[in-house]
Amino acid sequence: MTYKKAVETRRTFAIISHPDAGKTTLTEKLLLFGGAIREAGTVKGKKNTKHAMSDWMEIEKQRGISVTSSVLEFQYDGYHVNILDTPGHEDFSEDTYRTLTAADSATMLIDAAKGVEAQTKKLFKVCKMRNIPIFTFMNKLDRQGRDPFELMEELEELLGIKSYPMGWPIGMGQSFSGVYDRLNKKLELYNPENPKDIDVIQLTGPDDPKLDEAIGDEGLVSQFREELELLDVAGDDFDLDLVKKGELTPIFFGSAISSFGVQTFLEHFLKLSPYPAPRESTKGIIDPMENEDFSGFIFKIQANMNPAHRDRIAFLRITSGKFERGMTVKHVRIGKNLKLAQPTQFLAQSRSIVDEAYAGDIIGLFDPGNLRIGDTLVEGEGFQFDEMPHFSPEFFSAISVKEALKHKSFEKGLHQLTEEGAIQLFKTYNRFSEQQIVGVVGVLQFEVLEYRLKNEYHVDIQLERLPFSFARWASGPQQAMEAFKKAQRNLVTDRDGRIVVLFENEFQMRTAMEKYPDISFYENSFIKEE
Repeated sequence: MTYKKAVETRRTFAIISHPDAGKTTLTEKLLLFGGAIREAGTVKGKKNTKHAMSDWMEIEKQRGISVTSSVLEFQYDGYHVNILDTPGHEDFSEDTYRTLTAADSATMLIDAAKGVEAQTKKLFKVCKMRNIPIFTFMNKLDRQGRDPFELMEELEELLGIKSYPMGWPIGMGQSFSGVYDRLNKKLELYNPENPKDIDVIQLTGPDDPKLDEAIGDEGLVSQFREELELLDVAGDDFDLDLVKKGELTPIFFGSAISSFGVQTFLEHFLKLSPYPAPRESTKGIIDPMENEDFSGFIFKIQANMNPAHRDRIAFLRITSGKFERGMTVKHVRIGKNLKLAQPTQFLAQSRSIVDEAYAGDIIGLFDPGNLRIGDTLVEGEGFQFDEMPHFSPEFFSAISVKEALKHKSFEKGLHQLTEEGAIQLFKTYNRFSEQQIVGVVGVLQFEVLEYRLKNEYHVDIQLERLPFSFARWASGPQQAMEAFKKAQRNLVTDRDGRIVVLFENEFQMRTAMEKYPDISFYENSFIKEE
């Protein structure tokens, strides 16, 4: 296979949704159709003993939620597919946002009964900022939901994106009978007794008498034809260029839990979605089709995927060129060469050594601690890709270890979880006794922190919530900074020793900004030295 052909067959996408919309279930069914797993698990709960393949952490299995992004890859119909399954819960949105930087497109999953929900809006906004194509899957059609036209209107009003239904449902809930594929003029029949048993009937169009015969409900068929006629007259036209710009979203209807509509979605998606996209860098656009030199960036680090071996994996998105096992690349941030000796590809926690990979692929690198989120690895001339999105924490706790003898394990765990981006760690500044403070974007991260330190590092911790709501990195001329540091309370330093000030409320923050006009306050740690 030529290099260009290999890149053209890559599809790397993230699945985004509000919690409980069925995202992890959809991921499992895609893996099932791709032959990557034999039986799809479901998220634990309701007396079910199986777990979702992408929810590999023990806490995910216990809570029935995704708390970390998973990378899953499989082959389907000549395509090499990389799925980035992200946490839906807003408390883990920073992990989700970073993961979206590694995706070339996104599948937006919407519960047909609930429509566009809060977290979907936030995640959509990030996709929109990057102008990545978005494909919509309206889920749970086998339950009573909202009118499809109403759902389409909500997409346009709340998200500002036009839509084009690739198919149209016949009935909903108890009357759900199937979906008509507008492009291929096919009818997929839904069998409530055995949803996996899907009959596909080729039609000449929506007026084909075979449709009446297959559905057997005159009222349903009549309503379907009226809706389709309205759609043809008043709906948006399909325009692939607008899809690629993220301005038009193709809509698919189905039920992930029943596997209905998932394979149709997958087949359409692979044909319509983009192959690996060009990326911005300090040396300009890096286009994988024009640049065969290897380059990539680290978008995620995960410690203890295999707790028995205390491993640490850095997830690399290949941006251009071909990766070969054992190759030596330049680690741009530290200016040193790095040999990539044991690269892996993933099916959630499962992994296998990979000998070669291409632009668009995600590989895992065993890392003793050299790599950070946002690092660029290149072959040849050094350059850096755009920085990772970085959130300012909104919740803070003082953290300490309960048993002094476990201090070494405690420090190691904190260091590794900070490197992952799961938490941000600060130390008090100008105090007689140094105190460590953990900052997180969502309060559930405290629970995950406590759980992981206990189960992965065998450390019990004490967390004491602090009243702060804002963290701002401070920078300015040396003289102004010295005066500021002497006068300002609630100063901490981050892991790189930079000064950060914690504020309890917006009023405190505004007052400090007015009082110290020579000091610049930044929402993230990417500050310019003055």
